[in-house]
Amino acid sequence: MLQAGDTAPDFTARDEQGNELKLSDLRGQNVVLYFYPKDDTPGCTKEACSFRDAHDVYQQEGIKVLGVSLDDEASHQAFAAKYRLPFTLLADTDHKVAAAYGVYGEKQRGDQTYMGVERKTFLIDKEGKIKKVFDKVNVEQHADEVLAAFRD
Repeated sequence: MLQAGDTAPDFTARDEQGNELKLSDLRGQNVVLYFYPKDDTPGCTKEACSFRDAHDVYQQEGIKVLGVSLDDEASHQAFAAKYRLPFTLLADTDHKVAAAYGVYGEKQRGDQTYMGVERKTFLIDKEGKIKKVFDKVNVEQHADEVLAAFRD
C-alpha cells in the first residue's frame, strides 16, 4: 500500500482528448491524482465540481489536478463538457494506473460483488514523491482539504 514518502508510480494514460500524459513529465509540479469510481454519478460529480470550483486557486499555486477513472475518453469528454471541468481526466480503461496505486479491486454493493475503483487521492510533490494519501474523501469539500494539505 502506497503511503507518504513513497515514490509515485509512473504511468502513461490518455486524457479526455486522446493525448498521452506521462506522470514523470510533470516533475517540477505539484500534482493531485484523484481516483473516482465513475463519470457523471452523484458523488463523483460533487468531487469533480469541488475541484472545478477551486481550479483558479490550484492554478495560482501551480498545482495540476488529474482525475482518473476506468471510463473511456468519450465518457470523460462528455463529463468534462457537462460540468465545465477545467482539469485533466485520464482514461484508465485497462485499470493499470488504478492497480499501480492500489485502488483497483473487489467492491460490494448490496449482494453484488464487482471489480472497481476505490475513491482515493494522492498528493504528489515536485520531486515525484507522495506527500499525502486521502483514504477517506468528503466529496463536497475535498478540493479545500487537498489544498490545505499542500499548504502544510
